[in-house]
Amino acid sequence: MKKLSIGELNTLAKRTAQQINSARVAGQIAGLVAYPIPRGGVSAALAVVACLDGMVLTENPAEADFFLDDLIDSGSTMERWCDEHPGKPFFALIDKKSEPEFRDRWVVFPWEETAEAGIEDHIVRLLEYVGDDPSRGGLLETPKRVAKAWRHWCGGYGKDPKELLKVFEDGAEKHDQMVTVKDIPIYSHCEHHLAPIFGTATISYIPNGKIVGLSKLSRLADMFARRLQVQERLTDQIADALFEHLGAKGVGVVIKARHMCMESRGICQQGHHTITTALRGAMRDEPDTRAEFLRLAQ
Repeated sequence: MKKLSIGELNTLAKRTAQQINSARVAGQIAGLVAYPIPRGGVSAALAVVACLDGMVLTENPAEADFFLDDLIDSGSTMERWCDEHPGKPFFALIDKKSEPEFRDRWVVFPWEETAEAGIEDHIVRLLEYVGDDPSRGGLLETPKRVAKAWRHWCGGYGKDPKELLKVFEDGAEKHDQMVTVKDIPIYSHCEHHLAPIFGTATISYIPNGKIVGLSKLSRLADMFARRLQVQERLTDQIADALFEHLGAKGVGVVIKARHMCMESRGICQQGHHTITTALRGAMRDEPDTRAEFLRLAQ
């Protein structure tokens, strides 16, 4: 996380003002009328306008010479506005795609106070969007609870599977048969709709002189599940981590899960299970070993 100070904000605002003025001098923009992108762009524009003489703000994007936002993250906001209004440049205090200092970091602006406060503000807006009243009693603490819940649900980011997979060598060199932990609970969220994914995973590996604590297999599955996922990638990530960091002769992973993005919206059919498999090493290349694992996973 990167929390900006007032001084850092002022430096960014001056830099952006210089970029806008240079574009005007070069003839890339006709004037200094800016449309601030709702909502973060409004605060950003107020910071920049204080640093650039002659710059004014408009509420009508059609009247603007350019767009101004607080940051460019994925770029989707910039693309949408530029597609709707071709030829109008897009400026931002921070472009995370091109600035290593900010890339892959959560940026907290001074007007957001804290990362949690910024997220809670978005939850309030979501409650208004769906038609409810965020000020009613039952929803007063909801933004804070939702922010806390999502931090927990996505707690797998930043964790290293290599650090998790502590191995034991004492006596393990004599064990070369399959080790299986079956029906590990899986709770995740799909990256397309943020809807829940839940089910079970079965994980097997064939030791190659090293074994891992059995609870580590559950922790490994949980670590990758606590990220925004698609089931196919989740299955592969678990298998690849075990195969790479444990040096196993073979690895097999089967996940059987239900997807609320399919059951509660869209086709709205309940009870479907999606089954994905990832096989590595001997589990993939040796038919008898593969058959043994798949039989155990049933």
